[in-house]
Amino acid sequence: MALFVRQDDVRSELQQRIAAELQEKAKNKAREDERPDGVDDAAFMKGTKNTSSLLGVWLLIAAVTIGLIIWLIIQTAS
Repeated sequence: MALFVRQDDVRSELQQRIAAELQEKAKNKAREDERPDGVDDAAFMKGTKNTSSLLGVWLLIAAVTIGLIIWLIIQTAS
């Protein structure tokens, strides 16, 4: 058998206080986490550089090398 609990829409004083504290904590947390990564400055970007324009060439070389290895494996298996 199920146990039915009567629930009123009225909150007790304790429930209201807990809800207010949780809302305050959520607001404080939102203020702290304004940046998604949590970094306040860009000092970690010093000394880095953008991707080279030769990235496409390196990707093509890697694709050709993998293709060549697969072709050699198929040829030796036959």
